Amino acid sequence: MNLRYDTLYIGGEWVRPATDRTINPVNASTEEPLGHVPEATEADIDRAVAAARSAFDDPSGWASWEPARCAETMDRLADAMERRADGFAERVSAQNGMPVSVSRQLEAGFPVMVLRYYAQLAREAVFDETREGLFGGPVQVRRVPVGVVAAIAPWNFPQTLAMFKIAPAMAAGCTMVLKPSPETVLDAYLLAEAFEEAGVPAGVINIVPAGREAGAYLVSHPAVDKVAFTGSTPAGRAISEVCGRLLRPVTLELGGKSAAVVLDDADLDLGKIGEGLFTATLLNNGQTCFLGTRVLAPRSRYAEVVDAFTAFASSLTIGDANDPATQIGPMATAGHRERVESYIAKGRAEGARLTTGGGRPEGLDKGWFVQPTVFADVDNSAVIAQEEIFGPVLSLIPYEDEDDAVRIANDSDLGLGGTVWTSDPERGAAIAHRVRTGTIGVNRYIPDPVAPFGGVKASGIGRELGPEGLTAYQQFQTVYR
Repeated sequence: MNLRYDTLYIGGEWVRPATDRTINPVNASTEEPLGHVPEATEADIDRAVAAARSAFDDPSGWASWEPARCAETMDRLADAMERRADGFAERVSAQNGMPVSVSRQLEAGFPVMVLRYYAQLAREAVFDETREGLFGGPVQVRRVPVGVVAAIAPWNFPQTLAMFKIAPAMAAGCTMVLKPSPETVLDAYLLAEAFEEAGVPAGVINIVPAGREAGAYLVSHPAVDKVAFTGSTPAGRAISEVCGRLLRPVTLELGGKSAAVVLDDADLDLGKIGEGLFTATLLNNGQTCFLGTRVLAPRSRYAEVVDAFTAFASSLTIGDANDPATQIGPMATAGHRERVESYIAKGRAEGARLTTGGGRPEGLDKGWFVQPTVFADVDNSAVIAQEEIFGPVLSLIPYEDEDDAVRIANDSDLGLGGTVWTSDPERGAAIAHRVRTGTIGVNRYIPDPVAPFGGVKASGIGRELGPEGLTAYQQFQTVYR
């Protein structure tokens, strides 16, 4: 793969960038260059925001279209993306190390599902209603688009998490400037091609690959009406401060350190639960915000749980991300691997018992690989139990009884995901209801487009997906008649 792009997708056209600065992505599995794309500067962002502003303010533009007409365009976009499915999966896996078996489902398939869901929701949702007022006259309540959206997507699920923002924004009638992460930019060009093929009007979506400084400029741009961000909690705090000062609506989906609560009646047969366990704890090489990386196990079965998770982690196939047999690929960058390895070193220093992994796999001299790693005898106050590692590292924490398990699960500054593992789904749901988190599953975990996704505490503000995700891109106007 040697993909070279020299233009940016702004205002429905391919335009020359303001400078010759480039972003040069590297294959996470082989450390080989993948090509280059222009790095957007403040001048490029100004052009992109101006295009989005013009498209939104046009009296006959996207914001004025009937929802059904918007939905037809969104369905054409979904078709165009489906025709590029293999390209999306291949490019994402090469850039961030996501196993291609995962990227085919979550980076090629899931964004299309989200887009079609919001197209249908646009057809069905009520955007205008009249209520009988208490003072004798009718009251009209309108849901109107919030305006120009600055959307910042991360590198771990670049297409899926971009579509969490694009789809509801389009359905609401908003226009957008999307800033992909510099680690995953090549797939963004396929997305731009799909917008062009689908006939999305000029300026509705503009794409500006860039780093943090340009992202900060976009967030504070005076012509932006709302910010939608997925990324780390520290970055989210900085964005929140800017938006608070500007009184600008913001949706923040941030970090997680979720608990996977194994109850004393859980079936630990990996032949039965292995696939679900993988999705809930080690999906995308551990580079997933909602994963249950704090595994809470009852003391009565603690040794058995340790053995099961050790066998589970050590059985996973490590290799090139674009190999269909790979279950664990590399970290996205060399710097990120160093970060993950520093946490493994902290776990050792804190006295946790390493049961498997802890190093780099043999025979893979190129690529930023880390072995799936399990620590036992971890105290919930330990660094590896409290801080998001964002790699294939699990901490196994013992608990005494259900109340103790809930206490430990809630003893975190974060609250994004979680799971409960049990042979009794009703019992599992009762425990799930007591955990302070935005989302949680019983014997499985996967975000569903029909329901709100997001976190509590330091895991974020607001929700994406579901009808609630559409509301996040709307304002209410009340007309007394």
